[in-house]
Amino acid sequence: MGRCPHRRQAGFTYVGMIVFVTIIGLVGAATLKVGALLQRAEAENELLAIGAEFSAALASYAAATPQGQPTQPASLEALLRDPRFPNPRRHLRRIFVDPITGRAEWGLVRAAEGGPIVGVHSLSQAQPLKVANFDARFVNFEHKRHLSEWRFVANSQALAGNGAAPGQGAPPGATMFPPPAAPAAPTAAPVGEQAALPEPEPPPEPPKPDEEEETKEEETKEEETKEETPPPEPASEATRSGF
Repeated sequence: MGRCPHRRQAGFTYVGMIVFVTIIGLVGAATLKVGALLQRAEAENELLAIGAEFSAALASYAAATPQGQPTQPASLEALLRDPRFPNPRRHLRRIFVDPITGRAEWGLVRAAEGGPIVGVHSLSQAQPLKVANFDARFVNFEHKRHLSEWRFVANSQALAGNGAAPGQGAPPGATMFPPPAAPAAPTAAPVGEQAALPEPEPPPEPPKPDEEEETKEEETKEEETKEETPPPEPASEATRSGF
């Protein structure tokens, strides 16, 4: 006897369910992986934004350094309340949480062993997703192998804003801005150029009178002369007869 057709249909249905569940699992896994990658990329962007906040705070701390005071803080808490001033002065709102590790703990970049802080970095050793196309201020982060290699430091202009070495205050009498340079003295022209003076231009010739006007004036004078001359008197009869 042949097999029951109902059993055959049940077998095909079972295989179809297995294939369907497998496809659903693969799609779900891919979706989770894509979601995790998107979440990680967002966390890295947030890390860059937080690092920029730390860099700006370190630059503000260095720029506000009084004479004789260190230009970098000894701890991150000094950015929250600057101990160099009697009145509270804040350079950072709060100690941010690392979006990669989820903790408010940061690696510290120091000028020397045990010296002041010049930068911070994440404690995560994960490989970054972003390896290129950084902003100009983060151009040194390209092709780094670990997120901990992203070092957020104050720019060199802020570190040397008052002419002091890193971690040291300005010497007495020094100012944060250099004095203006003296204006350059005008250079004298060479002797040869001074001797060659331009020749003076000849004076313009006086305008000549119009020849037509002169001719008209001469004709007018001749007519007036003719009118003033009296006509000759007629000869008498004695003169005519020869006496």
